[in-house]
Parts: sequence; C-alpha cells; structure tokens
Amino acid sequence: MIRHWTNIFIAVAPDCPVFEGVEPVAKREGKPAHVIQYELLANHPYRFTFEEQLFEVYWRHKGFDPNMPGDERSRLRDELLSKSHPCMRASQLPKKFGWGVHYNEEGKIALYGMETESYRGLLDAAKSDEHMELQIAVRSSKKS
Repeated sequence: MIRHWTNIFIAVAPDCPVFEGVEPVAKREGKPAHVIQYELLANHPYRFTFEEQLFEVYWRHKGFDPNMPGDERSRLRDELLSKSHPCMRASQLPKKFGWGVHYNEEGKIALYGMETESYRGLLDAAKSDEHMELQIAVRSSKKS
C-alpha cells in the first residue's frame, strides 16, 4: 500500500546538477513521465495527492482513451495503486531539475524552485517545526 504523506517537505538532492527549478522538456516523441508530472504539479499546485498524480501521470503517459467508462478507469486505478511505487523522493524533479516538493496537511502536492524564498521558507520550517517532516531527494550518484 502507498504511504499517504502529509506535512512533508522534500528538499532537492545534494547532487542536483542545477541551481534553480528548471522546467523539464521532452527530448523525443511523447512526453516522459517526469515531464507530465511537472506539468500537473506546476500548473495545479495543491490539487493532487501522490496517488492522484501517480494515476494521472500513468493515464496520460499511456495515452488511455479519455472516454473510457468510469468503472474501467477505476479498475485501472485500483490495479496501479495495488503495486508499490517510488515516492517523490525518487522523482526526477527534486533529483535533477531543482524542484522541492511540499505535501500539505491534506497530502496535496506543490513544487517550489530551489532558488525561491518559498523553498527556503519550507526548508527552514521542515528543519524546525515538529509538525512538518524533512526528507531529502534521493541522490543520482552513489558517490558521497
């Protein structure tokens, strides 16, 4: 089962190659999952929970018929969410593109560029507030 995260800030990975939030772009035909994830979360801050964005990314990435009946869509969602998935700490957004990820008290997600005052404010709050947890994105390299 997927953990429902709330009041968590995921800081950019220590080995992130950029110094500010960078919009990822598709380098080939069809959008990769991290580009779809960025578009969803950047354009709709605090609209999606992890589970909701996971399914929406999957739905768009696979190109399912938007007119699919609701019961079949629900079955697909249940099937997807019955498997384990890496959390946002492993997303390319905080690992390589400079985006911090904040889960609010409802578990809804928003992105913050690492160069912003909002990012620094959330990072400071996560370090000092007992009601918010700080997580660090997974490193891309194995070097310390």
